[in-house]
Amino acid sequence: MLWIAMGAALILLLILAFSCAAFRIAFYNPLPHREDIHAIPHGSQYRAVADQITALVDAFDALPFQPVSAVSHDGLLLYARYYPGGGQALDIAFHGYRSTGIRDFCGGARIALDAGHDLLLIDERSHGQSGGTVITFGVRERLDCLTWIEWAREHVPPELPIFLDGVSMGAATVLMAADLPLPDQVAGILADCPYSSPAAIIRKVCGDLKLPAGPVMPFVRLGARLFGRFRLDGATAVSAVRQAKIPVLIIHGQEDRFVPHAMGQELFDACASDDKAMLSVPGAGHALSYLAEPEQYREAVTAFYDRALAQRKERTVQP
Repeated sequence: MLWIAMGAALILLLILAFSCAAFRIAFYNPLPHREDIHAIPHGSQYRAVADQITALVDAFDALPFQPVSAVSHDGLLLYARYYPGGGQALDIAFHGYRSTGIRDFCGGARIALDAGHDLLLIDERSHGQSGGTVITFGVRERLDCLTWIEWAREHVPPELPIFLDGVSMGAATVLMAADLPLPDQVAGILADCPYSSPAAIIRKVCGDLKLPAGPVMPFVRLGARLFGRFRLDGATAVSAVRQAKIPVLIIHGQEDRFVPHAMGQELFDACASDDKAMLSVPGAGHALSYLAEPEQYREAVTAFYDRALAQRKERTVQP
């Protein structure tokens, strides 16, 4: 019996150890390890445009902004940069996994500003200056959409339309917010290279790393539950868009090596919105659609803004 008990204890310790390791690799992001705005992801697709990214980042970082903050639903102090535009609308922008808003929106954000929109560029929880150390792949971050919408309703004119913008994990996050009780002020959701669910993208990354997803995923799920205090399947973008009632634009590079283009297509097909559109950009890598086809990108986003604002105006004037 003693040997059996010792064996069971050893197995339990190994399970906990592997789960803790999975948690720290996938979800833990301590403050000293936060991403630098000038850090360029690895890979040939990024090396080819590194100089363009750096120039756009420097130009964006030089724009004047107002630092603002809000408290999340679970008590974290969240940070953002507020860029005043023309007051025609407000874009709330959510960046990607272990990334920064400055880098992920260094090109696309100019479209919003040129359209006369104000911009709220947030640091996702556990990123930048925002509080927290646990990245939940959108499960908790989607509720931060409501936090920042509430901030906007208190700090900008109440009639100002709001767009939720996202890149990569941020794109999945804003799509996961589609089934939340969004106020009528929210005019649309713009998602650039979103994944369909947290579990799906982690399984895909396991394949990239030559790890067997079948044996690995139970440890990932348990690590999230035990050490991150969240369920990996607590929310998915693909289930949320089935309840979408506002205009949605999905953009995805056809050569995305991190979040497959097929995930963007899956989300578009599942989306229940009466006004949905998808821009597929040939040759574009992950979060590189703007750099690959800037004019096509701008035209698609501008047209989306115009349609969504026109629909919102119709809704507000109806008796």
